[in-house]
Amino acid sequence: MKPDYKNWMPKGMIYAGLSATLILFILFIVFGLTEILSRTIKTVVFIFFLIGTVVGVCASLWMILMYRAFDYNGKRKMSKQIIDGIAGYVDVPDGGKCLDVGCGSGALTIACAKRNPNSSFIGVDRWGKEYASFNQPLCENNAKAEGVENTSFQRGDATKLTFMDETFDAVCSNYVYHNIPGDRQAYLLETLRTLRKGGSFAIHDIFSNSKYGDMQAFLKKLRDMGYEKAELIDTTDGKLMSKFESVWMGLSGSALLVGKK
Repeated sequence: MKPDYKNWMPKGMIYAGLSATLILFILFIVFGLTEILSRTIKTVVFIFFLIGTVVGVCASLWMILMYRAFDYNGKRKMSKQIIDGIAGYVDVPDGGKCLDVGCGSGALTIACAKRNPNSSFIGVDRWGKEYASFNQPLCENNAKAEGVENTSFQRGDATKLTFMDETFDAVCSNYVYHNIPGDRQAYLLETLRTLRKGGSFAIHDIFSNSKYGDMQAFLKKLRDMGYEKAELIDTTDGKLMSKFESVWMGLSGSALLVGKK
């Protein structure tokens, strides 16, 4: 049995985009190139559906290219590169525990567990309809396929975790918080709340100002709170992706928030 980590670009989204584009093209043909409508209305409809079709084609092409880049079985395997890169920053002491927030298909949880075989890992996720193919059984099956036994998975909410303060020796996450509306710096603090004194964190996300606000001020806040270390590492400089990839994929601002409590 092989693991199935799915794709960060859901096939359903691609099919929906292609279907919408096809419908727009058909409407463009029916109303724009026939004599059903008057000349004035026909011109307006022609332009409207032509623009819609062009936008649909571009959007569908973008999603297809994203799917190919993220595909674990493809040539680029960008998802795997990102997951392995984050896992390299997750160091858990023997007998320790680590939390992966927004585990999705279990990829990061499992990658970290493989690197730290004498520690235990818990992956939590809400597994919403946005990524309907991601679920708890999928994570558990992937762990079995990888021969990993030091993982467990459960439903959870990143904005209000059920774990007590200072439960874990490490926490990690990948591209989660920017998908949640609201105060994302507060969501980070909610995750870090569960970290023990001396524990480490490695959180990868799009830390742009528009999504997170002033992250330099947030880093200072962590240091003022007594965190031993807190820094942002740019991951668009070739470490996990190229600058060009981050731009056309809409991932500009991607960085690793790492440190020690």
